[in-house]
Amino acid sequence: MNAKTILMALCAVAAAAGGGYALYRAGVEAGMSAAPPAHADHAAAPAPSGAAATGSADPASGRRVLYWHDPMVPGPRFDKPGKSPFMDMQLVPVYAEPGADPAGVGAGVAIDARVRQNLGVRVEEVSRGSLDAGIDAVGGVAYDERAVAVVQARSNGFVERVHVRAPLEPVRAGQPLVDLYVPDWVAAQEEFLSVRRMAAASGEPPLLRLVDAARQRMRLAGMDDAAIGRVEAGGAVQTRTTLTAPIGGVVGEVSVREGMTVAAGAPLYRINGLGTVWINAEVPERVAARVRPGQAVEVRTAAGADVLRGKVAALLPEINSTTRTTKARIEIANPGGRLVPGMFASVRILDAGARDVLLVPTEALIPTGERTVVIVAQPDGRFAPADVETGAERGGRTEIRRGLAAGQKVVVSGQFLVDSEASLRGALSRMGADPAPAPAAPATPTAPPKAAP
Repeated sequence: MNAKTILMALCAVAAAAGGGYALYRAGVEAGMSAAPPAHADHAAAPAPSGAAATGSADPASGRRVLYWHDPMVPGPRFDKPGKSPFMDMQLVPVYAEPGADPAGVGAGVAIDARVRQNLGVRVEEVSRGSLDAGIDAVGGVAYDERAVAVVQARSNGFVERVHVRAPLEPVRAGQPLVDLYVPDWVAAQEEFLSVRRMAAASGEPPLLRLVDAARQRMRLAGMDDAAIGRVEAGGAVQTRTTLTAPIGGVVGEVSVREGMTVAAGAPLYRINGLGTVWINAEVPERVAARVRPGQAVEVRTAAGADVLRGKVAALLPEINSTTRTTKARIEIANPGGRLVPGMFASVRILDAGARDVLLVPTEALIPTGERTVVIVAQPDGRFAPADVETGAERGGRTEIRRGLAAGQKVVVSGQFLVDSEASLRGALSRMGADPAPAPAAPATPTAPPKAAP
């Protein structure tokens, strides 16, 4: 009795299990017949109801859609809505900023005032002004070779006394240099004195003409007018003479010593004047064409704070093959002899053709390698990039030849942070090529889960 009851219970459980499985299979087959078949090429998922295509306005917000993208993978862009091929989520539209042009290139990026303050954004106005496009160079002070005097012996003689003995001694005009004994002058002077006494005693015109001839003979002997005057005034033979400095300056060479014999025409001293000096400035070859004789020059030296002014005397026709520079010879007055040869000098050759140009702070420029960009602050508080063509730069300001107008404001501090903010929002696409939107996102329809056997 117990065994029969147990067998009947087992049969009932088996029948119930079989019926439940049959009902489950029937439901699964019904669900599969209702689901769309999957394609091997992954057809695109249908767009959400009311979704806008690229370039059209979103019905919900009224804003124009630039493209669609996956926020988790924002690089690729799609021209239609759909499911992301990277994540299990729908693509999200990216809208054009207010004021953007129809091509989808943003007119700028709007940054909240608090964010601008946190970024340290500072702007300055584009102004007009005269940019001194002078040429900076370095050089050294040298003697003015046109202000050189050579002291020679005019006759054969003997050195009795040397007053200036060493080079680089400063001398003044008229200062005694050396005393010479000149025996060749004795005969000419005695003849002159004899003829003059005879002419004074007789008063005959022929003798007066002989006096002039005797005076000329003293000149031919090497006597200067000062020595002849002393003979006439004293009435006695002058056997000794003192040579003096014809100009003031510095003694460059000394070729005389006491006791030596000198011949007529022998150089005894070489004196370099210091009233004017030369500065040989090293001008780069690339700007040498802008240097012309007569241009004004400003000179500064380490020895003094005063600015000395001169002019370009000549541009020497020679290029240094090592430094690729040419020498500009600058002539400059040297009051008080403050400039001495060998002194280092900073030279600025002024450009007489300075023009009225647009100027911006140099720190506002963003060089990208192929172009130069500035961030323009627009009147409505937005920021937009602008390509510019630059010119000369001087004193922290750069000439703008094209791309800006006077009165505009450019970002001079924090522009790279503005650039980063704009790049995140897609507003500076003009600074680089804007990739074309990708095709519609492929979507894989989700199949119903298979029942476990």
